[in-house]
Amino acid sequence: MAEIVNLRQARKRKARTERENEAATNRALSGRTKADKLADRDERARAGRVLEAHRIGDGPKDES
Repeated sequence: MAEIVNLRQARKRKARTERENEAATNRALSGRTKADKLADRDERARAGRVLEAHRIGDGPKDES
């Protein structure tokens, strides 16, 4: 026989875990030093430049 599930409680449980995960992420981001934040910002900027440098462009148009 299948287990009976109360959907209201399941939705509340899911919402609670999502809020807890978001709170943990916010705590990790907020509890960092200014140097850590600047280092991450610089790393993201460098990664963006590297990605953009390796992007394949449209190239010249071939008008025959």
